[in-house]
Amino acid sequence: MAKVIICDPIHEDGVKMLRDAGLDVTLDTEVTAEELLKKISEYDAMVIRSRTKVTKELLDAAPSLKAIARAGVGLDNVDLPYAKEKGIEVFNSPEAPCNAVAELVLGMMFNMARMISEADAGMKQGKWEKKKLTGFEIQGKTLGIIGFGRIGYTLGKKAKCLGMRVLAFDVAMDRVKQYIEEIGAEAVDLDTLYAQSNFITVHVPLLPQTKHMINKEAIAKMRNGVHLINAARGGVIDEAALKEALDSGKVKGAALDVFEEEPKPDEELVCRSNVICTPHIGAGSVEAQIGNSTVVAEKLIKFFNS
Repeated sequence: MAKVIICDPIHEDGVKMLRDAGLDVTLDTEVTAEELLKKISEYDAMVIRSRTKVTKELLDAAPSLKAIARAGVGLDNVDLPYAKEKGIEVFNSPEAPCNAVAELVLGMMFNMARMISEADAGMKQGKWEKKKLTGFEIQGKTLGIIGFGRIGYTLGKKAKCLGMRVLAFDVAMDRVKQYIEEIGAEAVDLDTLYAQSNFITVHVPLLPQTKHMINKEAIAKMRNGVHLINAARGGVIDEAALKEALDSGKVKGAALDVFEEEPKPDEELVCRSNVICTPHIGAGSVEAQIGNSTVVAEKLIKFFNS
């Protein structure tokens, strides 16, 4: 019987699936890095989210480990090359939270367009700032999507239904071009996307080549008064460059669900009135959490039954 340790909280539906399939499941969702290092040798598989870091040291302490299941999309907390070198399978669940993230991005766009957070804060301070709060409509505006995977596709499809023009860029444009065309979006290069978009949202993994891809040089190519959204990974946007662009007005507003430092992001960035911030809740819907847990459970069960 394969032994599985669940190191971070996942929905109970996934836990039940694993146990019903006959796997020996240990729930230890508050295990520290030091504790995990001591006990990981007992297990054939581990289930994680973003809290647990699967390092080279941890993998070296896990001679029986055959599989790592990340309940979520990003795998930047797993040493993927070393896991591959050791023959350990790594699973994730990119199909589960795509709608939740797409809906959060849409909510952020509406919020920035109509200054909802600013209006709410003023009302709570006893202010009636009606004249100050004239926003704009997103219908007819252009949304630039960088990274046209499952989330980018889902977001683009919704944005088209709202009457937006959608521009899409992906490093694997040949692979995704049919999906771009399917929803009536336009495949463009990055410079075109930067120059023509009212809103720009990034949906790429954090890799050496995507680290700070939205930097001072990229922002300079954008139209004046652009709105930036990041619900992918914090390091994709250079926060120092973003603050500078917010100060100059080049970037009119930003909406951030992820940050370079979590859970203690840069207060100078977070506390600005033209920056909307949420604490990495992109996949924080009931539906997405159920999906994340059941998708990785299915993949682990299939792996051990094959």
